Amino acid sequence: MSDPNDITSEYEKDITQYYGDDTVTAIITLRVDTKEVDNVARTICANPAVKDVYLVTGDTDLVMKATFRNYQEFKEFVVGTIGGIKGVMGTSTGMVVTKYKENRELINF
Repeated sequence: MSDPNDITSEYEKDITQYYGDDTVTAIITLRVDTKEVDNVARTICANPAVKDVYLVTGDTDLVMKATFRNYQEFKEFVVGTIGGIKGVMGTSTGMVVTKYKENRELINF
């Protein structure tokens, strides 16, 4: 029986209901040990869901965009793949809610 005060399970339930089996596009930023940045980028790029990966300046080191078949695939990538890469020190993930322009094409106007 699940704990009714477990915020994580409530969040999972809400997100799963929101996305259902719809595709999930996410923008993920990674803070990376600079000695491992090329290895981290190679590992991430090997996943077919990953569309773009950039080395950037600022508070983060790598920025990536990926589109997953569903929320479960997205979660497995973030927790399983990224979480297990040597040199990843932190992440920030934003799931796309609405696309206005993609691949130079206006979408929702």
